Amino acid sequence: MPRARSRCLARDDCGLLSSWLDDALPADVADALAHLEPAQAARALPLLAPPQRAAVFGYLPLHMQSGLVAVVPRAALTELLEHMSADERADLFNALPSEQCAQVLPALAQAQREDIRRLSAYGQDTAGAIMTSDYAALAPGLTAQQAVEELRRIAPDAETIYNAYVIDDARHLVGVVTLRRLITAAPDALVADLMQPRPIVAHVGDDQETVAELIGRYDFIALPILDADGRLVGIVTADDAMDVVRAEATEDALLAGGTAGRLAGTVRGATIRQLYRLRVFWLVLLVFGNIFSGAGIAHFEDVIAAHLPLLFFLPLLIASAGNAGSQSATLMVRALATGDVRAQDWSRMLGREVLVAGLLGLTMAVAISAIGLWRGGPDIATVVAITMVIVVLLGSLIGMSLPFALSKFRLDPATASGPLVTSIADVAGVLVYFGIARVVLGS
Repeated sequence: MPRARSRCLARDDCGLLSSWLDDALPADVADALAHLEPAQAARALPLLAPPQRAAVFGYLPLHMQSGLVAVVPRAALTELLEHMSADERADLFNALPSEQCAQVLPALAQAQREDIRRLSAYGQDTAGAIMTSDYAALAPGLTAQQAVEELRRIAPDAETIYNAYVIDDARHLVGVVTLRRLITAAPDALVADLMQPRPIVAHVGDDQETVAELIGRYDFIALPILDADGRLVGIVTADDAMDVVRAEATEDALLAGGTAGRLAGTVRGATIRQLYRLRVFWLVLLVFGNIFSGAGIAHFEDVIAAHLPLLFFLPLLIASAGNAGSQSATLMVRALATGDVRAQDWSRMLGREVLVAGLLGLTMAVAISAIGLWRGGPDIATVVAITMVIVVLLGSLIGMSLPFALSKFRLDPATASGPLVTSIADVAGVLVYFGIARVVLGS
């Protein structure tokens, strides 16, 4: 459906297009525009009213926004930026080349320029980088009726009015009051008496993940953000927290798959160079790591030559070790990410993993023994069964321990998943398998 509407937008010859744009949600329109080239999307944007146009623009991925900035006429671009929310406007300027920023900034009002510079100054992955300055603020001395009137006045420009932040003359946060509390209170009740004092807050330098966790834990609509002096400078809303969670989950998935860093934009819009750079580091590194598997096989050439049926079981055994390790690593990475498990829990988790992995290895050994008897006789079956128990146990312990080790060195535990664990387990599996074969079968 989005692609069909994209074709209508591109041709501008669909009779129902105008009515659909009037009724469609901004996210759906953005989804349709995202399938167009920037020049085609730029022709479609004027079909929308300015506020809806800004809302749609905010839902587009940053690489698409940057492309549109280059082709949208300057007057139309200025109008668009004026209607965007403060945090989305700052994100866009962070993504633009400096020469484009220099061309666009002079067309904006002084207050908007200062707001962009201030929000853009915060470090990447901090609360300041995702907060918005479009929040609702009230004085503690207002009555409930006066507060509702003030919220009605500022509502068009505020990100949300369901939570209003009570500040003193120095803009220090003294409390938070909900719209529900204001409209159900007596008209002459003071905001100071209705507010919740000492609200939960974050600071501009706090990590984005920490902010997202706070919003999720307490089911907040928004979280107030303070500067180093305790002044309220912005809020992070629940939708921005969801974006952070989604971005972190994507980054963890990329790391788990053996890629380096994060991908700017989308996979569909990524260049060949970006995809190459994202994937080449771990692939080359693991190629050299897997040389140890080849060296291990070469070391046991005499055992292999004397007992060729051993080769039949080699892929099965090392794959089992890698699979067990990947399972264990995935469980630990997720547990560490959610806070369910902490670094000091390693020893307790180790005992459980030994028991679980041992049971898994025994189950898999029983399952494979019959094939061992059929392919190579009792001796081969014994080697395969013993190896299966050991490699599953070894792979599981490697997969469980690597996330803890990486976390201890302040590295992302997600790096331990997938190819890294599998490669280590492969090397260990080869050495264990042929080592046991030499002991049991002789050379």
